[in-house]
Amino acid sequence: MRVSRIGVVRVGAIAAAMALWSFAGGASAQMAGGPSPDAGGEATYKSHCAACHDNAEASRAPSKATLNAMRPEAIDFALTQGKMKAMGASLSDAQRAQLIAYLTGGATTAAASDDWAGKMMCAAGHRAIDLHAPVTVADFGYDLSNTRALTARQAGLTKAQLSHLQLAWAIAIPGGTTMRAQPAIVGKTVFLPVADVSTVYAFDVSDPVKPCIKWLYKAPGGSPLRSSAAYGVTAAGRGVVAFSGFDTTVYLLDAKTGQPIWTKKVGSYKFSMTTGTPVVLKDRIIVPVSQFEISVAGDNKQVCCNNHGYVLSLDPKTGDQQWRYDTMPDAQALHDRGDGKMLYGPSGAPIWSSPAIDEKRGLIYFGTGESNSPPVHANTDAMIAIGLKDGKQVWSRQGTDKDIYVSGCGPHPKPTQLNCVTDTVYRDVDFGASFILGHLQRGVDVVYAGQKSGAVWALQPDTGRLLWRNDLGTGSPLGGVHWGIAFADDTVYAPISQIGRNLPGQTVDPAVVKSGMYALDASTGQIKWMFATTADCAGDRPQRMPACKRNYGLSTAPAVIDGAVVEGGLDGYLYVLDAKTGAQLWKFDTAIAYQGINGVAGKGGAIDAASITAGDGLLFVNSGYGMFGQVPGNVFLAFKPGK
Repeated sequence: MRVSRIGVVRVGAIAAAMALWSFAGGASAQMAGGPSPDAGGEATYKSHCAACHDNAEASRAPSKATLNAMRPEAIDFALTQGKMKAMGASLSDAQRAQLIAYLTGGATTAAASDDWAGKMMCAAGHRAIDLHAPVTVADFGYDLSNTRALTARQAGLTKAQLSHLQLAWAIAIPGGTTMRAQPAIVGKTVFLPVADVSTVYAFDVSDPVKPCIKWLYKAPGGSPLRSSAAYGVTAAGRGVVAFSGFDTTVYLLDAKTGQPIWTKKVGSYKFSMTTGTPVVLKDRIIVPVSQFEISVAGDNKQVCCNNHGYVLSLDPKTGDQQWRYDTMPDAQALHDRGDGKMLYGPSGAPIWSSPAIDEKRGLIYFGTGESNSPPVHANTDAMIAIGLKDGKQVWSRQGTDKDIYVSGCGPHPKPTQLNCVTDTVYRDVDFGASFILGHLQRGVDVVYAGQKSGAVWALQPDTGRLLWRNDLGTGSPLGGVHWGIAFADDTVYAPISQIGRNLPGQTVDPAVVKSGMYALDASTGQIKWMFATTADCAGDRPQRMPACKRNYGLSTAPAVIDGAVVEGGLDGYLYVLDAKTGAQLWKFDTAIAYQGINGVAGKGGAIDAASITAGDGLLFVNSGYGMFGQVPGNVFLAFKPGK
């Protein structure tokens, strides 16, 4: 079942005008009271929005159904301060209000829809948080090595119990559409960020069927949140929770109280944003910074391209910068693009993932994304190690060269597309998945990386020397390996979202390479087993999951718990597999309607991004991801062992 290791390029990819759009909170004054829908809003939608949002799978924008489920405040933020600011600038206040009212149908305000949280607060004498309890999930990868593996003792769940789960409860978030962030977990406390409502909740789960809220923190300013939550203890002995927002604000909260210690905006460029989860160490907070110039630079009105990714080390006491690593130098003017305006470069190399920390070697490992303009920098689509104490680059290995990608350009752009280039493989094959520092049983350390090209890489930690590579298809802008891989017992577990298509020198046989989960020998890269996912459009699933024939691959980062692999599908299915054999142990359709324990009606949808954790005898799963034509949802689910 092994496929070619040849690193080849792909010409052609999905055209997109507005990729990676994200929303949350913050209404303008004119939205107070919720204007009723009228024809003006519909006309504005058809003239300004429908081309992308009525073709969500192709454009990678949120579908109209996703917009319909959002809060008015969320759409208002996107149009006035977020990714759609340029589009929103062409609308008058009245047009914007009519558009939002048309899309949301007069939805309730944020204040009214947040009433559930007040009713769910723990009793006054039960709000203390025990930070002396074991830390189950500290960051995106659960531990500093990013293994995404938990023992039975850590999770409170055994492989046998994971084979017979039942739903314990669901919490539905009003106005939620994209459940993108996983919690940090300390003992019986679950610190969950919810992007759409700009809020972090500290849930007490000591009662497995009746959780309550110990504290909540609502980010000021209405910016959506982006990252998962991280937990750590500073040198002063203070337990803290760190996370970041779409507007590049990094937040550090006191874990006991939810009170902010500091907030700091870290964006340097017009389109900077933070997606990767920060890492909390005793003497520093490591923050990866991305950028979304890729999604806007196809428009001739935009200057292209001068944003790039970077990593920051911040002081836990103050948030002050300790050092900064840039993936490339600042862009310079290259040449007149043909209309008197300049094309700039190099650009790109966003950092989407949460880094792995190697305290023994004093190194940080992470991957980067595509280039957005020439010249192509060697640190685009690359695997990189930098110094933990000083941020200086130690080594870099490029995975895919000449990957200049701007949404909407295509591999053969028209001469009128002034920011587009032709000397590109145009693949958009980032390293979006967090790297893993794996400790083999024979005493050897290896860095593992998964790429949207479908390639899984193994590198020597000190030098970046290639140990092995296995191409599981050719991937696509949405995977390949998309959000994460896992490591346990000398095995790398790699979910494949899309297998891709034939490329020069590399064929993809769909009878051999399938969307699903792959278990790879961590020493050789050889496939141990493969679990294939298939389309399920039986019964009413075409109504619940309209793209069920196409969206059934595995994209979210997996978890390994006591010899079981837990993974979610783009079609809403949750799987538990035997880690040794790949046999299916349990399956659950999360894309259904729920009555939340918080008194709010909810629905599940696609499982994507960061969605799966466990602690105190419960398996926690997000369901609903209203991006890229996938099905939105608004539920945070907990499963307990069945009888």
